Amino acid sequence: MINLEVEWLEKARQGDEDAFTILVETYQTPVYNLCYRMLGESGAAEDAAQETFWRAWQNLNRYDPQRSFITWLLSIAAHFCIDQQRKRKLAIFELDEYPDFDISNPHEPTPEKVVTLNEEDSALHNLINQLGPQDRAAVILKYWNDCSEEEISQMLSLTVSAVKSRLHRARKQLAEMISAGQSTNLNKRRQNESPAL
Repeated sequence: MINLEVEWLEKARQGDEDAFTILVETYQTPVYNLCYRMLGESGAAEDAAQETFWRAWQNLNRYDPQRSFITWLLSIAAHFCIDQQRKRKLAIFELDEYPDFDISNPHEPTPEKVVTLNEEDSALHNLINQLGPQDRAAVILKYWNDCSEEEISQMLSLTVSAVKSRLHRARKQLAEMISAGQSTNLNKRRQNESPAL
């Protein structure tokens, strides 16, 4: 795969659009996933992914072959998404459409399980959306894209210590939000309970 990637990159850098199309097809899923996690809606994520690949195509001559190509792509995507978040208020997270269920297949998740998972994903996404754009990008790159702190520092143009600091602060902030949300839910449940007679 690595040798093929080098070959496709070299052809793409010489203007071969077909070679670049192969690169797009190879990396469209991780780029889209990063954009989706950062922007929270499929339409905006698709637009951001397209913009990422357009910018990559326009700037292939600036790509450093010593760097990982996917790291470079994710860096472009992260910066674009951060810019989008700064320009507008983040749209409300849209739940994915539920998949079709095959009742005859016992290994398929039940509708109840999918709803629960979607609600949990939505709640986590809403918490992450409350982080600042660069903190959000660092968290998503670290925990959803398995990027190292060094890679994140390159992608976001930060020092490694700044990345560590942002991740620490973001984890603390998320823990505080979760704790506050749990105590709020507990108080609501207590208020709804009728006193024992």
